[in-house]
Amino acid sequence: MAKKGWAIPESQATPEKVFLNRRKFIQAAGVSTIGVAGLLTGCKPEQPALASPPTRPTPIQIPKTPTSSLYPFKRNETFTLDRPLTDERVAATFNNFYEFDSRNKNQVWRLIDKFTIRPWTVEVTGLVHKPQTFDIDLLIRTMPLEERLYRHRCVETWAMAVPWTGFPLKALLNRAGPKSSAKFVRFVSFFKPDQAPEQKNNTYYPWPYYEGLSLAEAMNDLTLLATGIYGHELLKQHGAPIRLVVPWKYGFKSIKSIVQIELTDQQPGTLWHDLVPHEYGFTANVNPEVPHPRWSQSHEWMIPDRKDRRPTLPYNGYGEYVADLYA
Repeated sequence: MAKKGWAIPESQATPEKVFLNRRKFIQAAGVSTIGVAGLLTGCKPEQPALASPPTRPTPIQIPKTPTSSLYPFKRNETFTLDRPLTDERVAATFNNFYEFDSRNKNQVWRLIDKFTIRPWTVEVTGLVHKPQTFDIDLLIRTMPLEERLYRHRCVETWAMAVPWTGFPLKALLNRAGPKSSAKFVRFVSFFKPDQAPEQKNNTYYPWPYYEGLSLAEAMNDLTLLATGIYGHELLKQHGAPIRLVVPWKYGFKSIKSIVQIELTDQQPGTLWHDLVPHEYGFTANVNPEVPHPRWSQSHEWMIPDRKDRRPTLPYNGYGEYVADLYA
């Protein structure tokens, strides 16, 4: 089989046994205590690991839910990376989640304690034969979950590499039975202004957050509904309990904390496109040849700092899976 342009040799990947042992340690500890010297948190050097008082917030608070004991799930080896996985602590402390903080990515994880993710339901409605509302724990137990290593690219030019756990969106849509008239999928996030500070205090944004895909994009094999990350359930700052992951598009398309999925025959509005249409398109595929009006998209930098700069890959490196959607 021809080697993928974005693949790395198996010899360079972290051995599965080592990775699973690390997961078990994390689960037993309840938090991540990665103590490798020189790791960075956000964009600042991390201080030496110290014992934290019980009341001090920690960036990796793994939810304890009726399904948390099911993780980790088996990795799908089809999806490999051309770069190391982003350290879990770094990914947990650098988050775009405007419902909690629209200015400082390094503070989101400190503001999610009040956010409740159980009970939680996801409604699938619109142009489907069997509209349904799914309890999140029953959904997790009945869907074909697996781990996938994906690149993630933000429109702001930062990037990371993440082990998501989830299931193909098409598996859920097929349970509802899309009608032949369905052409698009609209997604809506939660609205809890008593728990999400920006939903209460920042009225510039038309909350709740909403996004959309074409039905063809939604049914693509890559499009994932993620319920886990790094071998355990999603952290709240990553969009718990369920979020969209569309790895060939800029990150703002991957809506977090979904409560409704609606199939429609009309292209839906999306929050960023409705607010700033000349800067954020509906399609929003990663493309180094198309600059943002205020910055180039030719290169990206891997969090936590700007030292690891890489050329931006068309479709974020997933062209073989999705380019035919835009022929």
